[in-house]
This record gives sequence, structure tokens and C-alpha cells, in this order.
Amino acid sequence: MKPLWLSARQREAWRNLALMQLQLQAQLSRELSLHGLSYQDYLVLASLSERDDGRERIVELGRELGWEKSRASHHISRMCERGLVEKQRCPTDQRGLFVNLTPEGRRAIAAAAPGHVASVRRHFIDLLSDRQLATMNAAAVTVLDHLAALAT
Repeated sequence: MKPLWLSARQREAWRNLALMQLQLQAQLSRELSLHGLSYQDYLVLASLSERDDGRERIVELGRELGWEKSRASHHISRMCERGLVEKQRCPTDQRGLFVNLTPEGRRAIAAAAPGHVASVRRHFIDLLSDRQLATMNAAAVTVLDHLAALAT
């Protein structure tokens, strides 16, 4: 079966999207490191801080972030060692684990979030028009919905 190669326009769009994501993540990571956090730490803390009870099942958090079960478990363990989160057994499923935001994790996200949001604005949001943001969001939702359907 002959491969269906990307057109020049498709290849350029795909490459630029990939490079944008990599370079944005690198920039945001550099800035978050000033707060002692990795980009992945921030994603975990932000996700947990948006929940009323500050907790989520590790497997669900991993799914949200697109991480394999082992990656999520290892990363959460490293964050536990630093006191940012803690693991708790699920009372209804003894094999399941919750990850809980600790007071130290709340302090870390509270300290890092204002600068992170300013950085996201400076390096992404403020560079795009409302129309570009809407188009990008619609494209992202389409792809994320597709990927979520594959995971179920």
C-alpha cells in the first residue's frame, strides 16, 4: 500500500504546530523552573487545584495528561517525595489510588500561577486574534475528542 504523503501545505502546518508546541513548552519550563517546578509538575498541580477537593485518581489524571500509567505513577511519586502531592488509597477500590494536593502543593501553584499565566499571555494568547484563538481551540477540541475516543 502506497503511503498517502502530506502535501507541502499540510507538512508545513504539522511541522509548525509541532515546533510551536515544543518551543512553547521549553520556554514555559524555563520560567517555571524559577519556582522549582517542571512543566509537568505544573500541569499536575493546576489540574488538582481546579478540583473542589484537590484530588483525582492517578489513572484519570494520567489519562487527562496523555501519560501512560507508569509515567503518571512515577511522576506522582517524585512529586510526593517533594511534598507537593500525596497518594491515598481509594476507599471503594483497594487497587485504586488518589493523588491529593498538599498545602505545600497549593503554595507552589499559588506562587507559580501568576507568572505562568503572564507567560502564556506573552508567548501565546496576546500574539493571536480572537478569531485565531477560536480556530485553534476548535481544531484542538476536534483532535482531543478523537484521541479520547481511541482511549476508551
